[in-house]
Amino acid sequence: MILHGDTHLLRPPEELDYHDTRVLALPYPLTALAAWNLMIAEPLPLMRTAFALRDAISARFGVKRIGGFSGRQAQTVQVGDRLDFFLVEHVSDEALVLTERDRHLDVMTTITTSGARLTVTSSVVTHNLFGRAYMLPVGFAHKVIVNALLRRVARRLRAGSA
Repeated sequence: MILHGDTHLLRPPEELDYHDTRVLALPYPLTALAAWNLMIAEPLPLMRTAFALRDAISARFGVKRIGGFSGRQAQTVQVGDRLDFFLVEHVSDEALVLTERDRHLDVMTTITTSGARLTVTSSVVTHNLFGRAYMLPVGFAHKVIVNALLRRVARRLRAGSA
């Protein structure tokens, strides 16, 4: 894990197989854990089906099942805890670094808050042909999903349900 600017990445950007950053202006500051809780509070429609399909296909290639997002809220978290399928590798009020490592790829998602700004950064390093093939649809889907999650956070904060 390296620190690049104000976010954590698996490797320097030029050594990544996938790197994406999405930003949301917040109406007021939040902690990184509060932002995570808002993003996963209610799993997006079709996500359960998408994760089930992912698990069914990936298992045929020896990749572990991840199950998807439960919607469970975490009041506190520490390094070594799990937030759904992610391992918590770093936590502070301003940053939550989550990873999933498997035989086909390593993923790191960093949720950072700085004042009234929320940033979600994902970095991926693939290990084999399956990992590279896997990232073709997942790379596109990831952007759509994170954008939808950030829109949900914005709506919830505007509605005062945070």
